[in-house]
Amino acid sequence: MMPVETDFFEISSRNWRAKLAISVDVMRELSRYTDPDEMFQVFAHRMNQVYPTNRQITVTRRGLNDPEYRVLRYNLWKDPIDPYREPHRLPLLQGGLLAELLYADEPAVIDDLDVCDDDPCADFLDGQHSLLAIPLFEAGDTMTMLILTREEQKAFPREQIPELVWMSNLFARAMQSQVLSRQLTEANQTALYEQKVIAELQRSLLPATVPTVAGLDVAVYYQTAGRVGGDYYDFFPLPGGRLGLLLADVSGHGSPAAVLMAITQSLAHSYAKPPEAPGEFLTYLNGELSRRYTSSTGHFVTAFYAVADPRAGTLTYANAGHVVPRIADCDDAAWQPLPNLERLPLGINGRQPAYLDQSIPFTPQTKLLLLTDGIVESSNRDQDRYGFDRLVRLPRHSTDSAQWIMTAILAGWDGFIGELPIQDDCTMVVLRGVAERSQAIVS
Repeated sequence: MMPVETDFFEISSRNWRAKLAISVDVMRELSRYTDPDEMFQVFAHRMNQVYPTNRQITVTRRGLNDPEYRVLRYNLWKDPIDPYREPHRLPLLQGGLLAELLYADEPAVIDDLDVCDDDPCADFLDGQHSLLAIPLFEAGDTMTMLILTREEQKAFPREQIPELVWMSNLFARAMQSQVLSRQLTEANQTALYEQKVIAELQRSLLPATVPTVAGLDVAVYYQTAGRVGGDYYDFFPLPGGRLGLLLADVSGHGSPAAVLMAITQSLAHSYAKPPEAPGEFLTYLNGELSRRYTSSTGHFVTAFYAVADPRAGTLTYANAGHVVPRIADCDDAAWQPLPNLERLPLGINGRQPAYLDQSIPFTPQTKLLLLTDGIVESSNRDQDRYGFDRLVRLPRHSTDSAQWIMTAILAGWDGFIGELPIQDDCTMVVLRGVAERSQAIVS
């Protein structure tokens, strides 16, 4: 229901119940809008019904120096300007009455308005004889000012001015909140789109399939905590029926980690020769990351690289600060930590001693579990960590396929964390020796 048009500046006989009803109706209508410009148009229209004025002008000094100002809004513009989306169309003026009022930083009333013809705001105030200037404060200063005018003299009773100042500033704060909310929404939408693109690019850097290699059975699980992450796995088919496996974990989360993951992948694939020597390969990655990318950022990359040779029955590997893999080397054997030489992660010290190779037997009965710390460090609702104690109870029979072992691991892990979202990227690779060629499966 629209309120009856009244003049609140006429204070001689005012029914407070009618005034309250009108105010409630205005506030109720405003609550239906979220777009800042629509919200302002509604407020200006409804308030002009309550406090009729001939001209409403909004000016700002934001980003300007005395005596410059811009006209944000003017009720007589035939083609209204949205100041948030079309700031380039706003008139820029300098000096004159409105500049004096705006930079004075105080409310002002002029009962007998007389504007010089050469004043920059003369066209805006032509024919007006009363003016009320209401400062709209931000951080204690007047960045914006609302100018109200009427054609008759002495048209703004002093008794109404405090209420108008209070009401206008409250509305201005609400408008500012809506503007910030819209900007935040737009920024979030942009960020989500960019992260979606980054995620697609990141996925394209990972192997499209698991390689099929005679004598080896491989399964992979990969899940980022967010849209993008810093885990990285890769396979390198090598001469002689061998297979290189790289698993890496970039420090940090989100887009920065994804960028460094992409850099690591690029470096790995720009290696000048087949990565047949794990220690030499990690030494190269460490030098390139330290020299070109991580020395000034504090980021680093943990990495484990191994070369499986099913014909020779060996696994040769090197570790750069990564989670120590688990191995079960015969039928029904318990999962044990892989013998490991301690070395710093990649990207911390480019001059550290070279990473060293280690070798162990790798037979058709051997099972190897590679993983990032997102698995073992995940917690349940009671804040208990999954840890290695639970991990070593997992399946280990030599007749189990790599995919079966992976599925059983994930089932136990999922049962532990329940429906809680993962807090870190999680990657697992299961490598199993087989007596004959086996078709690899991607999980």
